[in-house]
Amino acid sequence: MARPNAADVRSLSDSDINEQIDNLRRELFQLRFQQATRQLANTHRFKEVRIKLAQLLTVQSERQRSTAS
Repeated sequence: MARPNAADVRSLSDSDINEQIDNLRRELFQLRFQQATRQLANTHRFKEVRIKLAQLLTVQSERQRSTAS
């Protein structure tokens, strides 16, 4: 999975960003659960999901700060 471009993430609507954040948090929880039960095969998925989640959270906070000021 290629890392998304920042411009691609910024072009999403607020509801799409919130939906993706929820999905990624759910996936991260499932990955941790699979790791704890020794069923995880793709350990590299942790890094991919965390990076994507960080990008989405950054864009979300930028938008919140811009509307507040």
